[in-house]
Amino acid sequence: MAPTTERDPELVSTIIPVYNRSDLLREAVASVLAQTYRPIEIVIVDDGSTDDTAAVAESLARSSPDSILVIHQPNAGPGAARQRGLDRARGSFIQFLDSDDLLLPVKFAAQVAALRRQPDCQISYGPSLEENHSIQPVQRRGPMRGTGQVRNTLFPHLLVERWWTTSCPLYRRDLLDRIGPWRSWINEEDWEYDARAGATGARLAWVPEVVSVRRIHLADGHLSDEGCEDPRKLSHRAQAQASLFQCARAAGIANSSPEMRHFSRSAFLLSRQCGLAGIPETSRNLFQLALAASTPEVRGRLEYRVYRMMAIVFGWCGAARLSVSLRGLLRQFRGGRHDN
Repeated sequence: MAPTTERDPELVSTIIPVYNRSDLLREAVASVLAQTYRPIEIVIVDDGSTDDTAAVAESLARSSPDSILVIHQPNAGPGAARQRGLDRARGSFIQFLDSDDLLLPVKFAAQVAALRRQPDCQISYGPSLEENHSIQPVQRRGPMRGTGQVRNTLFPHLLVERWWTTSCPLYRRDLLDRIGPWRSWINEEDWEYDARAGATGARLAWVPEVVSVRRIHLADGHLSDEGCEDPRKLSHRAQAQASLFQCARAAGIANSSPEMRHFSRSAFLLSRQCGLAGIPETSRNLFQLALAASTPEVRGRLEYRVYRMMAIVFGWCGAARLSVSLRGLLRQFRGGRHDN
């Protein structure tokens, strides 16, 4: 049961999950404290760090005791950490911030004002930039993904990609109370969370001001890395994709739409990846998901019929391996024809 907290109608609560990122945490917190908007609070959730991150978080809280709260928990992943922070947050506006990213100073002022001007909107967003620290000199580029485009709802494009990053949106708290808690997954939990918001038909308020910076670090070990090989990560991806489809259906997205066709194809590819990773039940479920998201014309294509037959004969893992082998032979055949 989430702790009962009294809501402040003006307060913006920023929730920062962190694991072994003490230096970056300092910079993330500084970017929140630099906001021109007040009142604010920061809830840092130390997700079982094994370095000096916990001590740094406590030091930050001592330096701003009226603004910063620190929670410590055993390592449970970013989704669980965000939910732990949300349970303690007192604000009527909620900001999630990854510990390696930055907010720009006018973010809260611009986005809170947009939500106040448009009371029918539940989420505000704006252009976000990207810094790739593996390339020198480091430059800020953007807007990234779809954050520079004006959209009224998350769907249908959310079927193609999570078209903003975690630092970009500012949510009304009452929307998050309706959609339910973060999943404790280690892949695509953020995409699935926004899909549940999109399923409600949540309206979006765009602001022209640049609001945040996503940073890519050369030494980062993201949980999404090696997502095509790790059975646990693939299983979480599969669960997220199944929820994404149900949310799109709830939002009224038809199978005939270009975005749903893209989603169906992606689910089919992920089914093969799961077969190669040795998780046949997940592979089967994703294949069924791909069919459920497709039109009758697509379901009747030879590729789908042949793959289903291979799965019946060789099993879902065998079908995936055979499919990869056949594609390799086909590429060699086409290459040989071009050489002649």
